[in-house]
Amino acid sequence: MEDIKYDQITIDRAELPLFSEKGVGVSVLRLDKIHPVISGNKWFKLRYYLDDAKLQNKKGIITFGGAYSNHIIATAAACALNGLGSIGIIRGKPQAPRSHTLKAAENYGMKLFFSDYENYKTKELPADIYDYTENEEFYLINEGGYGAKGVEGAAEILNYCSKEAFSHICCGVGSGTMMAGLIRASHPKQSVIGVSILKNHFLLEQQVRDLLSESPAEKEINIIHDYHFGGYAKQSPELLLFMNEFYKTTGIPTDFVYTGKLMFAIHDLIQKNFFPPASEILLIHSGGLQGNKSLPERTLMF
Repeated sequence: MEDIKYDQITIDRAELPLFSEKGVGVSVLRLDKIHPVISGNKWFKLRYYLDDAKLQNKKGIITFGGAYSNHIIATAAACALNGLGSIGIIRGKPQAPRSHTLKAAENYGMKLFFSDYENYKTKELPADIYDYTENEEFYLINEGGYGAKGVEGAAEILNYCSKEAFSHICCGVGSGTMMAGLIRASHPKQSVIGVSILKNHFLLEQQVRDLLSESPAEKEINIIHDYHFGGYAKQSPELLLFMNEFYKTTGIPTDFVYTGKLMFAIHDLIQKNFFPPASEILLIHSGGLQGNKSLPERTLMF
């Protein structure tokens, strides 16, 4: 399997007529280029958990996610790359046939267990998991890499750009882990803005605060909740049309779960004069393009 290629990260300028008209600059930090599977922010959130698991001589990783989860497939591939076993606790009933995400995770050696929604909510491990392994042999990672080590890794994302050049840093938000890392790594005068991909999940701000509880400086938690398009993994013809047009103009592919919503939101906010003239905006491309495979063929042009 390919290694992580940090040298493939680029900062791509998004040249859209609206941005010139409004007098703002928009750049995209292309973390999606580091690996074909462990793409975007996933590696940064996982890397220190994996190091800790190996330090503790664990046999592998247990983690959680849905049937199309970027985190699940990234964890499976990252564990294979690092010589660790992996177990995925999947929300919901087993599918027939498996989603492309779960098929790929199994191909990377991940053992899948399915959990009903109530038990999944409390992160209770399925009883039959103990027929497969002793729990203490495996290292537990929260869904989305949520936790201190996930933040530690996410804080390194801004090492791959000249962060001082930007007035605003923007990202999609699911668990809040990446946003917390970006806030920790940003300068005091920089504004970090999150675009929630979850419907009415107003606990996100508190989740980010909790992750930053040990940070020396307080910073405003600015999460916008107006661009979820119906909720996690929901989409609309308007969003998909925008993603195709954005790709046609910039050459930058996006996914409909995270980055498509992020780009749409920032474009709309620029249209509404949310950002002052002369703003320099950095958008974090968090990868996850594999999720587009759940769409009908030829929905997207990339």
